Amino acid sequence: MKPLLLSRYTATSCIGTGLAATRAALAQGRSGLHPCDFETVDLDTWIGRVNGLEQAPLAPALADYDCRNNRLAMLGLQQDGFLEAARHAVARHGARRVAVLLGTSTSGILETELAYRQRDPLSGALPPDFHYRGSHNIFSVAEFVRHAVGAAGPAWVISTACSSSAKVFASAARLLASGLIDAAIVGGVDSLCLTTLYGFNSLELVAPEPCRPYDPARSGISIGEAAAFVLLERAPDTPGPADIVLSGYGESSDAHHMSAPHPQGLGARMAMEQALACAGLRPTDIDYINLHGTGTPSNDAAEGLAVGTLFGNRTAASSTKGATGHTLGAAGGLEAVFCAIALAEGMMPGSPGTRELDPGIDIAYRLQPESAPLRHVLSNSLGFGGTNCSLVFSRPAGDAR
Repeated sequence: MKPLLLSRYTATSCIGTGLAATRAALAQGRSGLHPCDFETVDLDTWIGRVNGLEQAPLAPALADYDCRNNRLAMLGLQQDGFLEAARHAVARHGARRVAVLLGTSTSGILETELAYRQRDPLSGALPPDFHYRGSHNIFSVAEFVRHAVGAAGPAWVISTACSSSAKVFASAARLLASGLIDAAIVGGVDSLCLTTLYGFNSLELVAPEPCRPYDPARSGISIGEAAAFVLLERAPDTPGPADIVLSGYGESSDAHHMSAPHPQGLGARMAMEQALACAGLRPTDIDYINLHGTGTPSNDAAEGLAVGTLFGNRTAASSTKGATGHTLGAAGGLEAVFCAIALAEGMMPGSPGTRELDPGIDIAYRLQPESAPLRHVLSNSLGFGGTNCSLVFSRPAGDAR
């Protein structure tokens, strides 16, 4: 594929609001997880919460979109000059030439959960101020972002669980290659809600401590929330020394099981192989892998096997979910930004929460952040139902950092 320039990017999660705070947390190997204190949830688990969203309602003109998910989206858009850059892209290319493609898993479902507490006791009707379209509706976040930036091009939301906001990069690449658009706002937003916390608990997948990806004592995930956005445009013929590009993507659907990964990591390996082929790279060209690394026994074993089979134990890898928790539909976008930071800074993130590598997984796992020259990095996002996506990001010009 022709590389696509990451013209602007930003991330907001429990480790920081915006790039400076996020970069510092990754460099320090710091986690933002803390014991669950969300809403009425009574579970022995840890979460990655973005503080202050309850006190950050949207402007009155956007009241129909007001929900935790869209408040988080707005907070994310306002960081690092992203909102201004997106609006400038709309002005430069034309509103119909800018797409908005986002990922989420539960959108604004929290508003529905809260509305059900206020149902009419006789009719069961939901309260009149509940707006499904602007909150729970899965398209809500794309419609909201589209309105915020003034875009009028193609817009959709992908909801394939944990691969959602990685797959939007592939969608944008195809739209740009077809000539239908000139820029795309991609990424993901997912926020804490009761359904997610109690749902994963019912699957016995939440850990009673901060998650420990790839650790022999790992026992499940810590759920987080995040907003991450990237402005994708065609890369110049002669990239600048600081430019970072999307150079490849791969998608697979192994459909092995509703919630368990293929035990041999078949889907993960297929996605990684396709991403490498798309980028015109070999496994030995990859300097660092941001693993999906959720902290569940089956996910880490399957992904570790796939990575070990394809890359051996030579390519450095880590999971950042011990820092942010698993942000579900936002994870792919969030970790894409982490990869961009890694390339820009010449720094491989560590694995907060992990104390040692599972001896049954033979990969070059890194516990602590490390400085290293990086030219190409790969990020994995592996979703429920076997919907997988791998992305390759690169520094095409200048010295690797």
